Amino acid sequence: MPIMDSMTEKAHWLAAARSAMQTEGEAVLAASGRLGDSLLNAVELILGEPGKAPGKVVVTGMGKSGHVARKIAATLQSTGTPSVFLHPTEAGHGDLGMCQAGDRVLMISKSGSTAELLDLVAPLRELDSRFIGILGNLRSPLAAQMDVVLDASVLREADPAGYTPTASTVVALALGHALAVALMEARGFTAEHFRRYHPSGQLGHNLRLRVADVMHSGGEVAWVKADDSLKHVVIEMSQRPLGAACVVGDEHRMLGLITDGDIRRALRNHDDIRPLRASDVMTGSPVHIGPGALVHEALCLMEDRPSQIYVLPVLEAGTCVGLLRLHDIYQARSVD
Repeated sequence: MPIMDSMTEKAHWLAAARSAMQTEGEAVLAASGRLGDSLLNAVELILGEPGKAPGKVVVTGMGKSGHVARKIAATLQSTGTPSVFLHPTEAGHGDLGMCQAGDRVLMISKSGSTAELLDLVAPLRELDSRFIGILGNLRSPLAAQMDVVLDASVLREADPAGYTPTASTVVALALGHALAVALMEARGFTAEHFRRYHPSGQLGHNLRLRVADVMHSGGEVAWVKADDSLKHVVIEMSQRPLGAACVVGDEHRMLGLITDGDIRRALRNHDDIRPLRASDVMTGSPVHIGPGALVHEALCLMEDRPSQIYVLPVLEAGTCVGLLRLHDIYQARSVD
């Protein structure tokens, strides 16, 4: 194959991939714009009546929709909504035994005419179940059987021929996530709750760690006074290479922070740095965090901003007790 033809063919591959993602993104955005009373009704249906314990959510779907249903069930389960996946074929061979009176049933289907799902409606109605559908066809037989329907319709699939389940499955999954997040909000579900449900593994580890567990303190930190010479600051930072020096006053009150970047700017802006003091180059009132904060919170504070912060002073009642580096967070989060 000539080189130019190979390059042209690969360009088509890349264009198809980008087009697929754009189509899926547009489909999800369109579905988000359709959210309204149906989503609120679904949340209220799952929460149940005040003072009355609701049943679990039974999530079911066939084929590709079944894979989506499994993921939605897992997300609901891990975010405070008791949930199980029910295979619609196995349900008729004994697995209906996992369903109890008052359970909510979440059915996933693009066509809304999946025979295996339609066959489940009558036996589940006998258990006083209520139904929520994430359906791609609002005029389908299945939609007529639902108490609440979330519109998962798409204009087209993302593959060039437009028949492979792509955009439709992404939209169905996104609607399941939207429902789970809305339920989290309704229940006041927090990171602490999430930690309880994930005692093992990386997620649980990340949400257990506090800033005090990974920060540097005492002799590990370069502590300087406001009137210390810049030369003294550089020496202290070289001996304790954390990327910053904490400028403190009486009783370790935080006055400012000097980073490696501040030192470089001072060298660039001054031909003679000998007269410079720590107070001349420090950043006063720097962004800071408390020792009891979650490491996850510190990471968000450092990264979710126009200019990323690489080192963060740790303050307790105005007193600087340590220094936290972004590198320390990454190291702590990599431990399992």
